[in-house]
Amino acid sequence: MGTGGEGRLIANRYRLATRLGRGGMGTVWRAVDELLGRDVAVKELHVDEGLTAFDSQLRGERTLREARTVAQIKHPNVIVLHDVIEEDECAWIVMELVDGLSLADRLSAHGPVGAREAGRIAAALLDAL
Repeated sequence: MGTGGEGRLIANRYRLATRLGRGGMGTVWRAVDELLGRDVAVKELHVDEGLTAFDSQLRGERTLREARTVAQIKHPNVIVLHDVIEEDECAWIVMELVDGLSLADRLSAHGPVGAREAGRIAAALLDAL
């Protein structure tokens, strides 16, 4: 089960430092890759206690398929996926850490963006797709 917390070591390599956010799919942590000496983002995927063992296995397989797909993408507007880990019945996704505000945080802090900024954001998103 996920017992994440600051200081926890994942896969004998990634040390969780600070919780960056939590959403419907999981909790994202700033972590240190102790092998390579770099900061990374580690997403702890939430475990759905209501899933059967079979459904849980299917979810794990789907997560791995999606991770493999994302790992093939090389684009400046898409974060780099470094690793996928299953440990203690919990799945973890290790990604490039991008410092800065999320779009949601930016909108909460500063309100709606102007037309020019909205166009720039939309163009960057479409370029990534």
